Amino acid sequence: MQCDNMSHQANKPVESSQKTLQTRRCFGILARMRKKQSTRHIVMIEPGEFYANPETMDTNHYQIDEHEAIPEVTRRAIAEFRGLRDTLVEAGVLVTTWKGHRTCPDHVFPNWFSTHSDGGYVLYPMVNENRRAERSEEMIESLEKGYRLRLDLREFESQGRALESNGSLCQDRINYKVFSALSRRTDPELAEKWARETGYELVLFETRSHTGKPVYHVDIVMFIGTGYAGVCMEAILPEYHGLVRAALDGLEVVELTMDQMKHFAGNSLELLGHDNEKILVMSGTACRALRDDQKERLLKHVTKIVWSDIPTIETYGGGSARCMIQELY
Repeated sequence: MQCDNMSHQANKPVESSQKTLQTRRCFGILARMRKKQSTRHIVMIEPGEFYANPETMDTNHYQIDEHEAIPEVTRRAIAEFRGLRDTLVEAGVLVTTWKGHRTCPDHVFPNWFSTHSDGGYVLYPMVNENRRAERSEEMIESLEKGYRLRLDLREFESQGRALESNGSLCQDRINYKVFSALSRRTDPELAEKWARETGYELVLFETRSHTGKPVYHVDIVMFIGTGYAGVCMEAILPEYHGLVRAALDGLEVVELTMDQMKHFAGNSLELLGHDNEKILVMSGTACRALRDDQKERLLKHVTKIVWSDIPTIETYGGGSARCMIQELY
């Protein structure tokens, strides 16, 4: 099936519906032909300036503004960024580094796009204005060199609706299931649209953080690797436990506590390193929060746990290692 010239168009009823159906089939068929959970190549964005983003603090209950001077916070954040990046490179991960903009304090968290194994990429709607500015022309042009735009959801920002890439969508790429937690940053109808377009089965649920409010992103709550998952069931409302457990059937589930989630243990990501060995990436905070028995279970599936300390980014940004990584498939 030829996919090169297909695009999703509106306002052409018959032709558009046919092309849309063909595009979905292409997306699903080609991706299944290349079925794998993790990749060796990633993008990371070095912050141009870093501080607690005031626009996001209303929804991100993990951000803490300690009111230090921005130049000092930025200096430490850049050092932490480079420390994690260099640790990943040493482990055999191929890292493409982009330079972030000074007007975008959360540029270090590249969850405004995603790439897929069919050669396509998706652009996402973001809640906050200064996060929308992260989608710079030069970065999109860089994506265009290796991928074709498959789905552009930016138009929904004008309706106040959002779906923030990996933050909103935790993908089981082998079994074609996507887990999504409702929040201000994750619109259920857009999650359903994404699942229809990509051929995934959507598992939609609600969460409650230590504050009693929804967790802002699903990648704080859970991660999925090859044959295993880490999940904070405590954060998922009880009426959804059966749904989530059924969708995780066949995976070894390592359950995380609410306290471990607060220490970003759920914000982990499987990548491929040297000789395509599977590694699990997380922050030092997350690694130290895990019990030995949990690490032993995870190490049955990966060669090693790779971690780096990023306390400034975690404190001021309210995100951790997985949030800083965007996979290139």
